[in-house]
Amino acid sequence: ILSALRNTWQGRRDALYDELIKAGIHALKPKATFYLWAKVPKGGLRAPAKWDSVSFAAHLLDMAGVLCTPGSGFGAAGEGYVRFAQTVPVDMIKEAAERIKKVI
Repeated sequence: ILSALRNTWQGRRDALYDELIKAGIHALKPKATFYLWAKVPKGGLRAPAKWDSVSFAAHLLDMAGVLCTPGSGFGAAGEGYVRFAQTVPVDMIKEAAERIKKVI
């Protein structure tokens, strides 16, 4: 049972990490948590010149329907990052990543 659970969480982590990297978003691959931290991108075709963690999280929610947590909510060191929870199945993670790619 533990092996199956570990494989489930690893699959979710790998899917989100791989898709964010493909979208041009630098992410930190977690080793022991279901949260993934990603660097707020500098901007894109549909982006302002510069996002902070709150404006980027709001943009993803408003434009892609994808929820993440602004890093600034965790203190000054979190600014410039957002945190994603990998608590949904891989197919939903891939769908969310496709929506993200379309709005950045």
